[in-house]
Amino acid sequence: MSTSPRHSQLAFSMLMLILVLAALDQTILSTALPVMARELRGGWPLAWVFSSYLLASTVVIVLYGRLADVVGTKHMLLLSLGLFLLGSLACGASTDLAQLILARALQGAGGGGLMTLTMLSVVALYTPEQRGRYQGLLGAAYGVSTMFGPLLGGALVEHLSWHWAFWLNVPLAVLAWLVLAQTLPVTARDRHARALSAIDWWGALLLTVALVSLLLATQRDKLSLPEAVSVWVLLGAGVASTAAFLWRQRAAQHPLLPLSLFQRPAYAATSLIAVATGVALYAAVVLLPQYLQVGLHMSPTASAWHLLPLMAGLTTAAVLSGRLLRNRRPPALLARTACVLMLLSFGLIIATLHWLPLAPLALSASLLPLGLGLGLLFPIVTVVSQRTSPAQYLGIATAAPVMLRSLGGAAGVALLAALVASGLHQALQTPPALAADALALGFAHALQPAFAWAAVAALLAGLMTRWLPMALGPAPVAAPGPAAGPASRHGDARAA
Repeated sequence: MSTSPRHSQLAFSMLMLILVLAALDQTILSTALPVMARELRGGWPLAWVFSSYLLASTVVIVLYGRLADVVGTKHMLLLSLGLFLLGSLACGASTDLAQLILARALQGAGGGGLMTLTMLSVVALYTPEQRGRYQGLLGAAYGVSTMFGPLLGGALVEHLSWHWAFWLNVPLAVLAWLVLAQTLPVTARDRHARALSAIDWWGALLLTVALVSLLLATQRDKLSLPEAVSVWVLLGAGVASTAAFLWRQRAAQHPLLPLSLFQRPAYAATSLIAVATGVALYAAVVLLPQYLQVGLHMSPTASAWHLLPLMAGLTTAAVLSGRLLRNRRPPALLARTACVLMLLSFGLIIATLHWLPLAPLALSASLLPLGLGLGLLFPIVTVVSQRTSPAQYLGIATAAPVMLRSLGGAAGVALLAALVASGLHQALQTPPALAADALALGFAHALQPAFAWAAVAALLAGLMTRWLPMALGPAPVAAPGPAAGPASRHGDARAA
């Protein structure tokens, strides 16, 4: 590599730090939101505080990945971190809801690139044989941070104010920016940056319209959108713009998302697995806390503690997965093991909700295999995506599964939440004998089909492992000069 071992370790520690900040930012507000609702003026629904970040961060993921291919990972990481820093400052300084929502969108525009770009930076720091280990460590850091976000948010609100949920990012982000500016190596791609005309901006616009429309459709009930903007209107706009985007990618000289990537069976499989992991993860971290808080009357902090087995399993397995990949264990077999663990976990969750609905500890223990399965899969998706893609498309190849995981989680949870709401309404029409437990028992009954569908997603991921490699080939080597143009775009479609 082009930097000393000491500088590599220092740079990697900063990559872990900014990934921790990105993970905390997605969960830290869950316990601070009631206080913010009391203190902030404005007529906007409070759900926009989350949705504005989700929209902005999801839309920019692919653009960051493609820009990293064109102008280099280091430049884009520093830009992404800088926007996240400015957004955090603006969020902390907000005095009304409209300001906070706009500031969260700015923060999301930066935060959306942090996960993809940290994973790409590992490529610049370490050899192909070492990358699996460090990708696993990044996954572990993300898992731990997601778990402790609600706990940290509660502590900040109790002892300081909700503003510190954002201001906490500032000194740490400044430190990471300064250190990475000095220690992260500049790759050959950075030194031979092409003009930004190599970016398909029309494709980026169409993808933005598609993602915003589809994500708004999943969030519509929370956001008080006008009646004219119905779910069907949003879905229609999303489908039409997606079709236009795909057509554009086939015609563009420099596509934003080269469709030839998905002609590689291994890459297509990892992309679909990423969607399934998004559904599985978000189903657990969104639906179960609602059950614990609404059905079993737990506090947000207490419900967060009951997710500890999930995050502990995810953290442990992510580190283990990185080591196993480094030791050349077959990615396909590891992924199949992960999917079996996920199916086992969903089976245990459904059984617990059916037989022991008032036993939160049993439900909590059922989450451990899910965490182990997700932890095994996260590094596999990243490493296989990178190793089965042309070097000139490394950035976009890393970013696309991240975007699909986010989109799959948002869409999957919206559909599952609607299924739960319908089931709960039906269950409460005939209350059980113990009226005090009616809500908990009805909620538990309604959750069972939702987790059965989440198990279907895990089963589909297991079927996709058939196309994963039994052994990782050599890392792709970039050809000298600028990234590929039309000739390589159509010529790189051979199977990995």
